[in-house]
Amino acid sequence: MTRVSLVVALLCCLLPAARAQGETLTLQRAIAMALAANADVDAARAAQAEAAAGRDAASRAWLPRVTLEEGWQRGDQPVFVFGSLLAQQRFTEANFAVQSLNHPAPLSNHRAAVLLQQSIFDAGNMRARADAAAASFALSGVDHRRVEADTAVAVVRAYGDALIAEASGRVARAAIQSTTQDIARAEARHDRGLATAADVLSLKVHLAEMQARAISADGEARIARAQLNSVLGVATDTDWELVPPPVTTPRITPALDVSLADRPDVSAAAIQVDAADAAAREARTLLMPRVGVEGGYEWNGSSWTNRAAAWLVGVRAELSLSVGGAEAARARAAAHAVERARAQKTSVERAARVDLLAARERLDAALAREDVAIGAVSHARESERIIRERYEAGLAGVTDVLHAADAVLAAESLEITSHVDALVASVMLDRALGRIPDVTPSGGQP
Repeated sequence: MTRVSLVVALLCCLLPAARAQGETLTLQRAIAMALAANADVDAARAAQAEAAAGRDAASRAWLPRVTLEEGWQRGDQPVFVFGSLLAQQRFTEANFAVQSLNHPAPLSNHRAAVLLQQSIFDAGNMRARADAAAASFALSGVDHRRVEADTAVAVVRAYGDALIAEASGRVARAAIQSTTQDIARAEARHDRGLATAADVLSLKVHLAEMQARAISADGEARIARAQLNSVLGVATDTDWELVPPPVTTPRITPALDVSLADRPDVSAAAIQVDAADAAAREARTLLMPRVGVEGGYEWNGSSWTNRAAAWLVGVRAELSLSVGGAEAARARAAAHAVERARAQKTSVERAARVDLLAARERLDAALAREDVAIGAVSHARESERIIRERYEAGLAGVTDVLHAADAVLAAESLEITSHVDALVASVMLDRALGRIPDVTPSGGQP
């Protein structure tokens, strides 16, 4: 059977068959779409905005607090009536009568007030809370980057799975066409007494196997597309014409001593140390006194329009400690939490180095497999051509033809999967370095 050149064969295996379907989707565009519409990315973005608002609230807690009050009360409770008459500046000598003091007539009091409170010393409690909120915001940003990187990797995996499934289907259908032609030739040879019925039956069994493989591949392709659309945040039945990225070119792998500070897990571990330190400082402030100033202006009256004004200012110091030493125990626990966070940071950094090493090795192995697979396809096709010619000359049996056909299928499948594996390994190296995977043809150089 006539074979095309290696370059054309590679394109036939990897490029989508021309068919009437949706718009073209490149891998770069797929990643951009997912980062803009994926639900997990949206949730991480909202969480970061939420943490930013919490940081702003905590950083402004030291500012004065102003309270506006407006209320109305009515009753004949003696203390209430006595105090309200004084506040309204309507107290007279008659109100000193014992009967009036013990059994006053019901009284209404309309009260409006403006209150101002300002902390002037809290041993750094609000500063520690603000630092903790800032750490929480920083963690949300790290988590946002992590989700974006994970989403990009998920897109690459789903995109690659779809390419593999579709290419496997095309390979199976090409094998069906080739086997159908082989059956016709075998039947003609059988009619001339040059082949046995077993040869024809063996080829028909092989044809059935290829038909089953094509059916399975089509089903896997539909599943892979649905998974891809789910990551992209679009309807699961959206149809695309997938454009495979170019074959991965060799790239300079990074040294193991490069900085990994941009990795989300390493960044998060460092921020966790800061957060634990802020919590420890906040716990220590509970052992210290607090001092604040407060003042107010109020208006009291028997009606809305007839009120008497008065003001009050003061300074308040407060120290509240548990007899059992709960605050001191909390401070010790927070100090140990700092030690734990620092130890976890060291552990995460070491694991990140191992992850980088593994990502480098996997990329090198994937690129090597890709080169081997391309050569294997060429060799398998040439071997199949030779065996078919020998079969036509009566020098080889149909079993040899089937083995050669299976070898071509295996080599073509290896070529497709190795191409996708190299792509996935490349983006995993980007992820190990702490950056959004880069799938542009000329990008991604560490």
